[in-house]
Amino acid sequence: MSSLLVAAIDFGTTYSGLAFSFKHEFERDPTKISAKNWTGGHLVFQKGPTCALIHPDGKTLDSFGYEAESKYGELALDKHHKQWFFFKRFKMSLFGRIGIERNILIEDASGKKLKAQTVFALSIKYLKDDLLEMSQKRIADDGIRSSDIHWVLTVPAIWNDAAKQFMREAAEEAGISKERLTIALEPEAASLFCRHLPVEKSLGRDKVSLAKFQAGKKYLVLDAGGGTIDITVHEVLRNGNLKELHKASGGAWGGTKVDAAFEAFLSEIIGPRGIAKFKEDHMEDYIDMFRDFEIKKRDIAPSKNAKITMRIPITLVDIANETCDRPMKECIAKSRYRENLVLTGDKIRMDADVMKSFFVIPLRSILDHVETLLEEPTVTRCSAIVMVGGFSESPMLQEHIQDHFPDMKIIIPEEAGLAVLKGAVIFGHNPTTIAERVCKYTYGETSTHRTTDKCKHPKTNSKLDENGEMRCYDIFRVHARINQSVKLGEEQKEATSSPIYDTQTKIGKEIYASSNPNPVFVTDPECSRIGKFTVPIPDTSLGKARKFGTTFLFGGTEIEVKVVDKATGEVTKRTVDFLG
Repeated sequence: MSSLLVAAIDFGTTYSGLAFSFKHEFERDPTKISAKNWTGGHLVFQKGPTCALIHPDGKTLDSFGYEAESKYGELALDKHHKQWFFFKRFKMSLFGRIGIERNILIEDASGKKLKAQTVFALSIKYLKDDLLEMSQKRIADDGIRSSDIHWVLTVPAIWNDAAKQFMREAAEEAGISKERLTIALEPEAASLFCRHLPVEKSLGRDKVSLAKFQAGKKYLVLDAGGGTIDITVHEVLRNGNLKELHKASGGAWGGTKVDAAFEAFLSEIIGPRGIAKFKEDHMEDYIDMFRDFEIKKRDIAPSKNAKITMRIPITLVDIANETCDRPMKECIAKSRYRENLVLTGDKIRMDADVMKSFFVIPLRSILDHVETLLEEPTVTRCSAIVMVGGFSESPMLQEHIQDHFPDMKIIIPEEAGLAVLKGAVIFGHNPTTIAERVCKYTYGETSTHRTTDKCKHPKTNSKLDENGEMRCYDIFRVHARINQSVKLGEEQKEATSSPIYDTQTKIGKEIYASSNPNPVFVTDPECSRIGKFTVPIPDTSLGKARKFGTTFLFGGTEIEVKVVDKATGEVTKRTVDFLG
């Protein structure tokens, strides 16, 4: 679908961004992309924090980003914040859930609950409206119409189908029509952006160009964000398009793990009760402290050994005195950090090794995972690691990757934190560039057939149907297997279904996923029901003789289903419902 404008929303765990480009700009230079600058205090940033402040009615968004952080801090200062809803880093509420329901609730900073879809939809609407305002300034006369815009919303590649659908429905609730919305996978988007750059930084070496990688070259994309580490491996095809070589993988090892380690460090010194009270009574100071920590976190490197000085709010010092029944200096003196940490007024000075220790768990998880992945047969002879995402700007992660994989080219674009966002715009203009992907699971549907002596499967749940016929149930009919390579637009083998009684007005289909390449029954332990769709039968005159062909398409960022009515030849696309 050709659109005048492609607009992308990179809805991140820690930070979010907005960008767009016009069709004529993309055709001249795909990297000519306009991105929003965010203002926090007196500074300007490439992205804004994923924070939403919602009025006490639970329905109206007051502000988003730095503005939401600041206003919530002001409300807390005046003790007026208790009835407001403040959500921060709430995207992680969708990570790792096997089943997601439309009505799931998530907790705000103080434990109050709201419908997750409300929070996501209000946030996306804010970002959508903000981007529209940005783009309107570039157009004279009558401005730009909604029908001229194609929207792209980024999600981690390691997310399941239910989480992707949740984000799509939240975007639709925010006013983005289904037909004008594309879901982009974050590491794929970053890969596309890097393929268009003339040169990129290469650690310890001269600058290189991913754009000059010839057919057959393989590279790993390490998208290190705030919440998740999202990894894909691409091979360059002869026509310049990309082929995914291994199913998307990763885990919750992003930069927020470093923040969590810092908070655990403070909690160890003054106790969890003190930290809880600090957040409850002095949220504005808590926010400011972590803004300061973010700066220190981005600066520390394995080679740096100078002490780290951080401002600690005096309110935290006072709370430590209150909850520990001793001054904070004594708390430090009685901790295991007594030789590495000094409190002077409202500042702490810590040894560099203490700051580095906050990175240990996420770094170890990332290195182990990448090392294991590079040993996979399909990934051998991978020549480069492309580092993107905000956490990839950390010297700690950069140097550890370089040291651990000395034989690999380590490539980092100049705007590593914007690679996903800008790549999403490129993907919106040209979504066919990722020509081949790998199935994360074995996908199929539950089926039934008449019980005969020719049944090859083990004995299963066989019983008489409504017509007195013995049938086998819970059979796993495979449509695509785990690790199977699927091309964009490629149709899988058609499966034929018929009504099981003459007056049946619809056929219900249940979709299952399995980590087993050869599942037999949908009741097997490694199988899960992940979705469903319905094939309507408006004309029942043919009874059980009516036949429908079902074909799945797995090559895109979302699963599609094509249904063919064999009696009329009518072809329709059915939507799979992955949400409970």
